[in-house]
Amino acid sequence: MRFSRDFYLQQLKNRMHNGMIKVVTGIRRSGKSYLLFHIFADFLRGEGVDEAHIIQIDLEDRRNRKLRDPDELLTYIDSQLKDDAMHYVLIDEIQMVSEFEDVLNSYLKVRNADVYVTGSNSHLLSTDVITEFRGRGDEVRVHPLTFAEMQPYFVGKTENEALREYMLYGGLPHLAELPTNEQKELYLKNLMRETYLRDIKERYKVMNDDDLVELVDMLSSSIGGLVSPKKLEDTFRTVKKSTLSAETIKRYIDLLQDAFVLEKAVRYDIKGRKYIDTPAKYYFEDLGLRNARINFRQNEQTHLMENLIYNELRFRGYSVDVGQVVLNAKDAEGKSYRKVLEVDFVCNKGYERYYIQSAFALPDEEKMNQEQQSLLHIKDGFQKVIIVAGLTPSHRNEVGVLFLNLWDFLTHKMDFAIHN
Repeated sequence: MRFSRDFYLQQLKNRMHNGMIKVVTGIRRSGKSYLLFHIFADFLRGEGVDEAHIIQIDLEDRRNRKLRDPDELLTYIDSQLKDDAMHYVLIDEIQMVSEFEDVLNSYLKVRNADVYVTGSNSHLLSTDVITEFRGRGDEVRVHPLTFAEMQPYFVGKTENEALREYMLYGGLPHLAELPTNEQKELYLKNLMRETYLRDIKERYKVMNDDDLVELVDMLSSSIGGLVSPKKLEDTFRTVKKSTLSAETIKRYIDLLQDAFVLEKAVRYDIKGRKYIDTPAKYYFEDLGLRNARINFRQNEQTHLMENLIYNELRFRGYSVDVGQVVLNAKDAEGKSYRKVLEVDFVCNKGYERYYIQSAFALPDEEKMNQEQQSLLHIKDGFQKVIIVAGLTPSHRNEVGVLFLNLWDFLTHKMDFAIHN
């Protein structure tokens, strides 16, 4: 099944001819190669670009093995620049070339070459883009398919069935070609074990394989919860009888983030306007990969929905923190105490800000008041939102809180900024 990736195509179109190396990054198997070699290349053809001016190089193809040598690659690209017209150089898996940065930097001043590359997450990471191309690398971050992008795959299924399947198996494109749940589960388990974790071990020469795997399993079981390397160290010591240190745990988490397997959401004190680095929350880039690590056992809808909303917000370009509101309160005896209320997400993009709560269900007035409590103690004018699963219709209540149905949110049927 061919999925439309219009959002990423537009990003590539916006970067055409900008004098920079366009680097398409993201977790493995998220569709980077397909985006470049099919969607973008087809766009260029539709714009009238001659086939001879679209230079496509798949470095994973054994037939292109000699082009993994940097000088051979340089010579080949030069040989394809046959006239002064603009040429589009599309290279897949650039990390297979030693000294690839020198090759790509050689084209920064070539006026008739517009260069686009993809790289495996384990070799061409987001942090590398900053350093390798002397400030001339322009990153396009590709995520797995969003729920809205996968909607054609869910034809014939109810809203609940579609949401349940997406939260269980995630959005890696190849899943659409697998007809049974058993095949999907096996694919995700093998991918997590044999691709992502193996890449990290091999690139960074991780010696304690078992500890890394155990850490991923712990993080898989704790999405939606606050986690710190020190707490994880204590767990390893008491439960796993391991001496894995907090420093090593932090390093492993950093590697998982660099490989786009995880993302970290830092706590933000809304009233105090300051960040609190630890503990933090960690969310998985793809829910199917998370579920695969725990054998699809822990299917807690509340936590999965929270991770789903986080991923959707990141796809839409928001930076996302975990908010907290600190209150000074008094107990029944009049004694003062400090109370901390949590806001699931503080989302920022430019001048936009939204405070968002994730609520799988609002069965009664008590639960509704509980979800609103932290939001109502935020006194600025930014929009407060509660995203709710199930049949709750989208509406704004009498105190201005927007209740947004999960389906409406994911399918873009209703924006945050609806008006009464």
